[in-house]
Amino acid sequence: MTEQHMDAEPVTAERAAEAPVAEVPVTAGTVTAGTVTAEPLWLVAANVVRWRRYGDGGQELRPGTKSYRGGSKVHVVTTYGGMAHEELTTIGRGRHTGAYITIDMATRNLHTFRPVAVYSPAVLRRAAAVGVDGSWATREDAEELAALLARLAPRYREEHWRGAPHPVPCRCHDCLSPA
Repeated sequence: MTEQHMDAEPVTAERAAEAPVAEVPVTAGTVTAGTVTAEPLWLVAANVVRWRRYGDGGQELRPGTKSYRGGSKVHVVTTYGGMAHEELTTIGRGRHTGAYITIDMATRNLHTFRPVAVYSPAVLRRAAAVGVDGSWATREDAEELAALLARLAPRYREEHWRGAPHPVPCRCHDCLSPA
């Protein structure tokens, strides 16, 4: 997993009132410097599974993932279509620091995919650093991608632990989700 940290520069109310589209400078250690417009961007939001199976045969349960707490909201920035969308790039608040991080993670560890308009300057800066400029991110594209990922994630969770019995008691996402 790759992780990029950056210092966020807040957008003040005075500056936002000056122009309908504010340009915010991007300053960071590993993120490319530039400007990001404060126009909303349509992305797919998802939640990290509260409990995931782990270890030999999936007999252990772990809360969330290594980088995100269980139930955390993340924004899907890009997917890897050539890999059948098994991996995707997400932006969200990290488990340990609470700062925004950008990582690649497995689709099976996310659920409740939905399209959202993103206004957060920190998320917009990170999306721009990944290369998402909004040229492809329309509401229709986000709805289509959310529907696709919502179909694929349960299948990937099932395929990953195929043939392995669930631990007793099991609190994995599939067991806790209503049928």
